[in-house]
Amino acid sequence: MGDTGRVRWRAPDPVPPDVRARLALGRGERVLAAAQDSAGRWHVGTDLALHLTGPDGFRRLPWQRIDRARWDPDDHRLVVTEVADFGQPQPRTSLAVEGPGRLLELVRERVTASVLLARNVPVEGTRGIKVVARRAPDGSGPIDWSWWLDRGLEPDDPRVREAAERGLAEARAELGL
Repeated sequence: MGDTGRVRWRAPDPVPPDVRARLALGRGERVLAAAQDSAGRWHVGTDLALHLTGPDGFRRLPWQRIDRARWDPDDHRLVVTEVADFGQPQPRTSLAVEGPGRLLELVRERVTASVLLARNVPVEGTRGIKVVARRAPDGSGPIDWSWWLDRGLEPDDPRVREAAERGLAEARAELGL
């Protein structure tokens, strides 16, 4: 059969060709959103990762390795906080962008989609720890684990460590691991 006369609509590429050429995209990885910072650097979101421009080019940050992101409208900054090992400081990247637009929406959507399970574990009174299981939004790859401690709790406290281990074991059991 020949052409039916339908026109296929394709969204415009959100990044310039020279920027796209520098991205190390995986097989089938698609660019979905981008924002340019005040220094003229591009930060690109794909279906699989956030690509942040740094001094050595792009750094690929898979969605499941991002703990949270927030927009500070007063400072015009998109702040991305990464997942870290238990008790370690969480790396944070602050991007000075006039308006994150679709990139902020994409970051929130993909980070949320990466969460498989979140379990609260009490430590002391109403304070506790949250154990979070994450996986790439497409369901591939291993599970990444992260922990959120309520204010006033320290990761080297034996009660906190025990709660983290107990929460991890319960979460693994709930996921059938």
